[in-house]
Amino acid sequence: MRGGSATLMVVAGEASGDLHGARLVEQLRAAAPRLRVLGMGGAAMRAAGVELVADAGETAVVGLSELWEKRRALQLALRRLRECLRAEHPALLICIDFPDFNFLLARTAKRWGIPVCYFISPQVWAWRRGRIRTLRRLVRKMLVLFPFEEPLYREAGVDVTFIGHPLLDVLADVPASAACRRALGVASAVEVVGLLPGSRQAELRRHLPILLGAAARIRAARPATEILLGLAANLDRQAVEAAVAASGVPVRVIQGKTHEVVRAADLVLAVSGTVTLETAILGTPLVITYRLGLLSWLVGRLLIKVRFIGLPNLVAEQAIVPELIQFDATPERLAAEALSLLSAPARLAEMRRALAEVRVRLGERGAAQRAASEVLALLLEGRAAGSSR
Repeated sequence: MRGGSATLMVVAGEASGDLHGARLVEQLRAAAPRLRVLGMGGAAMRAAGVELVADAGETAVVGLSELWEKRRALQLALRRLRECLRAEHPALLICIDFPDFNFLLARTAKRWGIPVCYFISPQVWAWRRGRIRTLRRLVRKMLVLFPFEEPLYREAGVDVTFIGHPLLDVLADVPASAACRRALGVASAVEVVGLLPGSRQAELRRHLPILLGAAARIRAARPATEILLGLAANLDRQAVEAAVAASGVPVRVIQGKTHEVVRAADLVLAVSGTVTLETAILGTPLVITYRLGLLSWLVGRLLIKVRFIGLPNLVAEQAIVPELIQFDATPERLAAEALSLLSAPARLAEMRRALAEVRVRLGERGAAQRAASEVLALLLEGRAAGSSR
């Protein structure tokens, strides 16, 4: 493909997929500058040169209630992408997570003879394992981020490659703890607890009161502890600061610097999601929490087949990080777990050692480059097949 031209479609439906998609596209275009890339994503993919047919900011969902609320936006995005597949007939469709939506799009691509590469696997190991059979029918190549995913797909007859986790590159330049503390104006000897309430509005609405309640109890027991709230750049800071002020808890809101907050903290209380893996990679002890709407929780209990919710525990294949989920996700339980850890330096040290092992299990840096190499190989394979007809 060096110097060659082709059109690709890349589809990401959420913020983390947008970031990983952008890095993949940057690597692809560095190797093949004449590539044209269309698809769905957000600001990061647009900045990487993707011609956005649909906006991922309008489609990201958490739970069944948000899925219902955004059904029209999802239907419109799917229709636009299908029309684009028909009109442009790209050489390859690259799906990034966002499973049910991407499965529908992959079926369309398969019907029209467009090969599909899946970058960042749906969590088939957690629930609805029958989707592996669907992926085997639809997907030419799986590129997976977790080491335990590769044997799962290979045993099912899917062509799969473990490329390592892109977060190792994303987080490589985060400064050390002392530098992050200086940048955030935190004294070196002060005990710091970080709060990470999630990157979606629905998560924030559900978890912020719980985290603030836990912070109040931590401060009551350890008044010298400083509380930092790492707020995602896409969320409304003014509303969060108003909620913090109403709670009466002395919490400092820091927006757009989540990684610095994690590195500066002695302990993090984090809503389950990608940020828990980021925290693990950065080596900061954490407690994971999550609460869903009752209907989503009841459905999830029937479908989810893994022992753990948190990504650090899933990668470690053991409970190295406490998880307080649903009815255990209360201010009282969170504060009690945090206080227990903060008063046990040996437990914190052991957790740091376990998190370091999680980082090792995630592979080496360079995931986006390896993913781009696999994609370019697929394009060359497709071109060779086309020329032999």
